[in-house]
Amino acid sequence: GTLLEEVPHPGTVFALAWSLDGRLLASGDFAGTIRIWQRQPTGPARCMQTLSGHSNWVRGLAFAPGGSRLASASWDGTLKLWELESGRCLETLEEHTERVQALAWSPDGGMLASGSFDHTIRLWDAQEGTLRAVLQGHSGIVYGLVFTPDSRHLLSGSDDGTLRLWDVERGESLRVLKGYAASLYDLDWSPDGTQLASAGSETVVSIWEVASARRYKVLDGHRLTVYGLAWSPDDSLLASSGWDSAIRLWDPTTGTCVQILRDSDHPDAVFYGVAWSPDGKLLACGTYQQGVQVWNVTATARSQRWASRQLPTWIRRVAWSPDGARLVGGGDDGHVYVWDASDGRLLQRLAGHQGGVTSVAWSPDGSRLASGGSGQGQADSGELLVWDARSGAHSGKPVHAFVGHPGVVSALNWVPGGEVLVSGGSDGRLRWWQMHSLE
Repeated sequence: GTLLEEVPHPGTVFALAWSLDGRLLASGDFAGTIRIWQRQPTGPARCMQTLSGHSNWVRGLAFAPGGSRLASASWDGTLKLWELESGRCLETLEEHTERVQALAWSPDGGMLASGSFDHTIRLWDAQEGTLRAVLQGHSGIVYGLVFTPDSRHLLSGSDDGTLRLWDVERGESLRVLKGYAASLYDLDWSPDGTQLASAGSETVVSIWEVASARRYKVLDGHRLTVYGLAWSPDDSLLASSGWDSAIRLWDPTTGTCVQILRDSDHPDAVFYGVAWSPDGKLLACGTYQQGVQVWNVTATARSQRWASRQLPTWIRRVAWSPDGARLVGGGDDGHVYVWDASDGRLLQRLAGHQGGVTSVAWSPDGSRLASGGSGQGQADSGELLVWDARSGAHSGKPVHAFVGHPGVVSALNWVPGGEVLVSGGSDGRLRWWQMHSLE
């Protein structure tokens, strides 16, 4: 592979956003600088604009659905709207009285929402850059904002332990969702966008009805904090996982727990998260010191399919292949493991990393696998390896090896099309890599 461009940021990069067509990447850093990078038909990517104007950390970036503008949110208390073609700042929105922490662009492109340390949410006309409404009610910092798919409602989350559902057109709070007196840890929308599941340290899972803005089901069963939630692709099951050594499958219609999944050989196993296969038939979870487990969650046979307990390592990252046939896990032992997702047969044990594997990512077509990690005994050095995922060999050599990557490779993302890979390092830099044909 050829290093296309090294994107220097002085210190930590706090925000990234791809344009919808995958040609542009926006990055924001601790100094308040935004850079726009553009892929070229031939040759390396170029920094098209350096957008200066913020005087503090850039905490949020969002491309307009139409792709012509960019919004940025900063701890300097402002939002800015940028014209991408010219790099010109169109508007500076200064109504917040404290740091701006959260930013969301409505799916229809007509509105921006911003959340702040001042405990308010502000709704902006994205075309005119004018303030439409100030949503007041939270008594803590607003950390999260998300529009419903139809752009009519906005959900906000705060460290005051509450969720609020807002009518965007009227600027009114439909309901204060007082489901939690403690911290919220995970949220997941139902596939059709009509329901929201939430969980936290209160140990219950709550299901909220968006249309009526009410919590209409409380799923009580976990004994300790619930850390993971995942709605099945067909909307029929909700999975929750926590530190009580149990994964619970719920019928979201009735609120009934239909199955409890446990590791019978290791009753104290800790489950960190859950992920459904693309077809919704299998559920995978990574565990602390007990490898990866995959469960059959079909209607006729909810039983443990396989568990890789033979691995004496902690599997940090797990990802399904795009077709759902394989599962990859990155281990603290420096190996990348690829399993047959149907029976747990180990297909590949890829050795090449000198340190622990901290990130894994399939290419969009599933033909290549990227893995990143740290160099052995070196906190400031990392490795990025790319493997031919089509090979049936039990072990293999990386097709591309970028040893000596400055900084631990903490994040990987393939650009749509699969010919460019972006890596994020602990040194605060982004790097673009051109993936040549494996033929």
